[in-house]
Amino acid sequence: MPQEPLPTAADVDQAQRLLTAGKLEDAQKLIENVLGQTPDDPDAQYTFAVIQRLNSRHVEALAILARVLEQQPKLARAYQERALNELSLNNPMPAGKALEMAVALDPALLKSWQLLVPLYKARGSNRAREAQQQVDFLKTLPAELLNAISYMAADRLLEAERVCRSFLKQNKTHIEGMRLLAEIATRNNILDDAEFLLESVIEFEPDHLDANIQYIGVLLRRQRFHRAYDQAKKVFDNYPQAKDRTQPVYASACFGVGKNEDAIAQYLELIKANPGDPRLFISLGHIHNTQGDPDKAAEAFKQAYEMNPNFGDAYWSLANTKSYKFDDQQISAMQNAEASSASPLIDQIQINFALGKAFEDRGDYSSAFHHYGKGNELKKPTTHYAARQLQRRIDSQIAVCTQDFLKSKQGLGNTSADPIFIVGLPRSGSTLLEQILASHSQVDGTMELHNILDLAKRLRGRSDDNDEHPRYPKIITELDDSYFERFGDQFMQDTQVYRESAPFFTDKMPNNFFHIGLIKLILPNAKVIDARRHPMACCFSGFKQLFGEGQEFSYGLADIGNYYRQYVKLMDHWEQVLPGFVLRVQHEDVVEDLETQVRRMLDFCGLPFEQACLDFHKTERSVRTPSAEQVRQPIYKTGMDQWRNFEEHLQPLIDALGPEVLQRYPID
Repeated sequence: MPQEPLPTAADVDQAQRLLTAGKLEDAQKLIENVLGQTPDDPDAQYTFAVIQRLNSRHVEALAILARVLEQQPKLARAYQERALNELSLNNPMPAGKALEMAVALDPALLKSWQLLVPLYKARGSNRAREAQQQVDFLKTLPAELLNAISYMAADRLLEAERVCRSFLKQNKTHIEGMRLLAEIATRNNILDDAEFLLESVIEFEPDHLDANIQYIGVLLRRQRFHRAYDQAKKVFDNYPQAKDRTQPVYASACFGVGKNEDAIAQYLELIKANPGDPRLFISLGHIHNTQGDPDKAAEAFKQAYEMNPNFGDAYWSLANTKSYKFDDQQISAMQNAEASSASPLIDQIQINFALGKAFEDRGDYSSAFHHYGKGNELKKPTTHYAARQLQRRIDSQIAVCTQDFLKSKQGLGNTSADPIFIVGLPRSGSTLLEQILASHSQVDGTMELHNILDLAKRLRGRSDDNDEHPRYPKIITELDDSYFERFGDQFMQDTQVYRESAPFFTDKMPNNFFHIGLIKLILPNAKVIDARRHPMACCFSGFKQLFGEGQEFSYGLADIGNYYRQYVKLMDHWEQVLPGFVLRVQHEDVVEDLETQVRRMLDFCGLPFEQACLDFHKTERSVRTPSAEQVRQPIYKTGMDQWRNFEEHLQPLIDALGPEVLQRYPID
């Protein structure tokens, strides 16, 4: 006798179609058959809960939904369904909470927003106006874009992009479609696409406030701080009625351009208006830390975790001051938060890195490595690093930027000697070298400028580093010679906004090491300093660091070791084909004999010696890197060999670095 086939997802879909058609009994028979054979199917259970509600069996429906949400805690429709049952039972408070969860998980749920409006009005909450605005907005959107928003909410970005692009093919200048595609690009970290889309939106509708705020956010993410500030100042001044929305981006932009006192004033106002928002205290703390006031920074970070004991950013921000020491109570709170299922992934990552620092400070290196390792393990799947892509980038630079080619282009470019590029891996001591040079009266210290990286992206065009034959750097062999001077001129013009009045300035973008050949072509008289540190110390310090953006190679010992080895390979190439263009400065030598290394750097840059460079820790300036507090102290030798405390765990790093690198820096 043939066995009856098992029910499939198609049966659940059919039951839902029957419900839509009003055939409740037929839908119930079909879904009961499915549940008879697969009782734990969450989609079938959800559909059965809908049937129970339509049968006015609200208590039974709520029990089913509780089981569904145990299996799928991010199923927005289940929270909406829960709310409908609670409202039928005249329970407005739990209904409101369920609806808020529903729209937080899926902002496209029009029904949930519609139900929230009267609930907020009954409470006398000003959120009723916001909910009604969302209702009005969603009603204007085509079904395709509502579907794309739901896909985004479920983190199904590929489907969201597919639907959005398909819609825009037929509606090329649809503002909300373009904004949505820009948001998808932002979430995929394709920020140049997002910026281009939003620039187009603002060109079509200059007064679209949401688009302007979204655009400022992308500019801030791309560290286009001055453009972000100009845009943020405009909307802040022009939309006083929307201050609650424009002030946060304006405060961030003020901080971005170094208007720290203005930024503090804005954040204090925001905190007064929103005293329960811990994120505002984090932002305020970062400004204090940048200004060199770690005590005020720590106080702000503490206030943040006191509001939310599971708030990982607060603990990591405290740890990232580098000098803060956690007490027993704080460590216990972090351990509880890290173990809590209520802590989102990002908080667990941040807390593990903070616990690593806490236990390392106490000399419990086994526990410290456990948490560093767990933090990296949780973080790595969220990154997009590929060793093969790195290999292709290195090899293509070596293949294209040969000594013969670079010699053939001598005498081109902008002849200014103003820029001093400081390249190196993260945690290599580059911030210290920048602070030393910025202490000189003839040098403006800026920040990690993106101009060279942007030029490389322009030259690369729509190709990327995954292409077998990427357009860049090969294209530089095909350009007319006049382009190199134009590119150099543009660099000098675009970086002027970051400078003050000194004749020289620093650019501390570490990833410029990929583009030293390009730098030589467009700025032949620039100076490049290679900040180098012992590979074990540098790589393990990077492994312990949770970076805000980028540096995606740093979340695995083998990956970071391979990256260091490839870095050495490319820097060896630049030294061979551009002798004398790059000065290598070893961090250990700086610590051992500061004055000798300072004089080396100043001689290389054509600068006279100044005592202020030895007293670099007295120089007052904003420093945005994790080394902010360290460079405000005199040189000290503690921490030079901290990696040795973890040596038993570091074999994957040693293997990845390989003997050719390590023989330059003997371990013993």
